[in-house]
Amino acid sequence: MTDLTLEEKASLTSGSDTWHTTPIGEAVPALTLSDGPHGLRRQAEQGDALGLGDSVPATCFPPAVALGSSWDAHLAHRVGEALAREACALGVDVVLGPGVNIKRSPLCGRNFEYFSEDPHLTGVMGAAVVTGIQSLGVGACVKHFAVNNQETDRMRVSADVDEQTLREIYLPAFERIVREAKPYTVMCSYNRINGVHASQNRWLLTEVLREEWGFDGLVMSDWGAVNDRVAALEAGLDLEMPPTGTDEEIVEAVRSGRLPEAVLDLAASRLLELVRRGEGRASFEGWDLDAHHELAREAARASAVLLKNDGDVLPLRQGQRVAVVGELARTPRYQGGGSSHVVPTRLDNAWEALGRPAFAAGYRLDGQPDAGLSREAVAAASEADVTLVFLGLPEAAESEGFDRTTIELPAVQVALLREVAEVCPKIVVVLANGGVVSVAEWQEHASAILEGWLLGQAGGSALADLLTGAHSPSGRLTETIPNRLTDVPSHLHYPGGDGHVRYGEGRYVGYRHYDTLDADVAYPFGHGLTYSRFTYSDLDARETGGDEWSVEVTVTNAGERFAHEVVQLYVAFDEERPSRPRHELRGFAKVGLEPGDSERVRFALAGRDIAQWSVSRKGWRIDAGAFTVEVGASSRDIRLRAELTSRGDGYAAPLDRMSTLGEWLAHPEGSRALKQLLQGAPGLDRTDPALLRLAMGIPLAKFATFGIGLTSEVVDGLVAAVRGDG
Repeated sequence: MTDLTLEEKASLTSGSDTWHTTPIGEAVPALTLSDGPHGLRRQAEQGDALGLGDSVPATCFPPAVALGSSWDAHLAHRVGEALAREACALGVDVVLGPGVNIKRSPLCGRNFEYFSEDPHLTGVMGAAVVTGIQSLGVGACVKHFAVNNQETDRMRVSADVDEQTLREIYLPAFERIVREAKPYTVMCSYNRINGVHASQNRWLLTEVLREEWGFDGLVMSDWGAVNDRVAALEAGLDLEMPPTGTDEEIVEAVRSGRLPEAVLDLAASRLLELVRRGEGRASFEGWDLDAHHELAREAARASAVLLKNDGDVLPLRQGQRVAVVGELARTPRYQGGGSSHVVPTRLDNAWEALGRPAFAAGYRLDGQPDAGLSREAVAAASEADVTLVFLGLPEAAESEGFDRTTIELPAVQVALLREVAEVCPKIVVVLANGGVVSVAEWQEHASAILEGWLLGQAGGSALADLLTGAHSPSGRLTETIPNRLTDVPSHLHYPGGDGHVRYGEGRYVGYRHYDTLDADVAYPFGHGLTYSRFTYSDLDARETGGDEWSVEVTVTNAGERFAHEVVQLYVAFDEERPSRPRHELRGFAKVGLEPGDSERVRFALAGRDIAQWSVSRKGWRIDAGAFTVEVGASSRDIRLRAELTSRGDGYAAPLDRMSTLGEWLAHPEGSRALKQLLQGAPGLDRTDPALLRLAMGIPLAKFATFGIGLTSEVVDGLVAAVRGDG
């Protein structure tokens, strides 16, 4: 750093324009950044400032809402590698993705960019995308760090959330990706966290991310997230994007002594290290458009979720008269709006992929009623044996920058479905949506429901593959589908107001809430049907070391065709009065089997998998005792259970005068000392359960006036004894 001037070092901490870092002569080249969670959005040279209207064509892969539903980390890695190949061909050094924020509410307008309501699944899928991108020397940028779970007031709102919830729900995916995939960069979010902007939150960017998790890359801002350049640098933010022309503030702060030059040196060195890493980027003239389109089709096929299939109406059969109803079959929605919008290299639609059967638009995409279109749809359906009804959310309903206000489908679409169902006995609904939609009010009119999400540029062909039976559906839900919006655990708190949003539901997000309360849902987390059926047998769960266990199960395809099963492992805690979520996902495996074939699926568990965050200890706590492992096909379809025991971490909280009687009796040394003292003590009938229950919550110091020998001096002596002071 000694050969750079103060001004040059300051310049490295902000971009040179919207999409480039700042070069310094020939010694430090500019790096090119590009949006790209599911496809490259490389700005055209003469395009607009953000490139939203005129980006260079690139493969539009299924967004994270779909890719996550594949539950296939190997596939996610391959998609990441394809993104990297296109980045190399387009001269992109850093891909701004993946997004790994948790789906706290189905209303979040950006949910299509995120994987799941579950941090374990999100972390595994996100890590796979990152390793895929970085396998060719292109940098990945994990975003948005952290607690960016809504678009409403996103640049100012304070996400007010307790530390245990942060550690167990909103940070673990980032932690897994940082520790396992080692991303080159992390992007901070816009929002405040408990009152402090993420861009200048030292606890988040330095203490947790770097010192605790070992992150050694560069932290950049979301576009426009910096509010105070000096405070952001001090907190651990290395790169402001895009530039605001305030580099002189950094120079002045160093010269005045307000900012240590060592802080600036560290940030600049991280940018230089990112440049060095970019020197290993592969070089390609272009990419195989057909191969990448086929990968997008494969990913889309793996991501659609068959929610319902009464009477095995799917797959379609030879000779059936099929009608297609719904403009979305001809004009597909395949991605969400905002910064992730990709200009695709081509675009399939389901109607053409199905061979152009009888078609009726049925509705207008703007949601306005059109009686003529409805009549045409009813007429087409009346002549069909099976009618495929394509429904979904219009493009204007979900995007970066704003949240939805409802999870209902457009009223004109639901009305059309009811009309069509009156004239055709077999209705298959195919959905297109980036966020969960309610099915409770209309699913009785459908024999089958295929949740298509947003499937990228090859989604139309992928849907045809699934509907015709060329492939069996293999996607599974990564978020619970509630019966109604008011059932969602965050409903009373979302999206907040007066500059704050309170995470009042705590750790009980998604299935952790519904399953703990055994609340009714439309479709549970992990649910998805195939054209086959699977059995589970021979569960073997055993301890392999200190707080380490192995879990094995045999899965068999008991159906008549090849299909995939997603085997899910949960750790469960059966408590009369829940003190934590009833069960939590801790492993999954996607296996493809021919009819009659079996596979032994193996999982490994460690102490962290059963741990809770302890606020008082500022660390993870592993309690001794029994817990249950559950293996099944969804959070509500548990096939096999086995009990295991943890030895615990051996930690005993220090005792003091205000520790309760219950805490003293639970402490190994405290219990021994106290029981010896209380033997034969007058006034305490230890055989009275009600009295004991009352006494357990009383701090020891408060017994001084009860006449049982626990004077203030005795309590002080007990404290000194268990601490080893006396």
